[in-house]
Amino acid sequence: METSVYCDIVSADESLFSGVVRMVVATGSIGEMGITPGHAPLLSHLKPGPVRLVMENEEEQVFYLSGGYIEVQPNNIAILADTAVRAGDIDEASAAEALKSAEQAMANLSSEIDYSKAAIMLAEATAQLRTVQTLRKKLGS
Repeated sequence: METSVYCDIVSADESLFSGVVRMVVATGSIGEMGITPGHAPLLSHLKPGPVRLVMENEEEQVFYLSGGYIEVQPNNIAILADTAVRAGDIDEASAAEALKSAEQAMANLSSEIDYSKAAIMLAEATAQLRTVQTLRKKLGS
């Protein structure tokens, strides 16, 4: 039985990760999914939030994705993200300020277009903070 699978995380700007993992945990359109070697082929939309990679030595790496897609094949997992950053590179204060701004925008809506933009801002800021919290849990601090 295989114990690892090759994984790539690519954003529009750069390749963030390329290597062998034991498991990928991401949030798809129907909920959180854990993908291990031997998983059935799959193509899913990814919601904004954290993606955890469990390495062969059981260490974890956490990334933030603003959305994108995951494709699972027998020997490869490809994550194509709109925007992706390593969780450790997220500025928590900026993410908290973005959340505050998005909440204010939601409170001061004047049209449906404003609502859509504010809802996207709110979802992304919330997902960034959730990613930082996931990283903190992993580090035990």
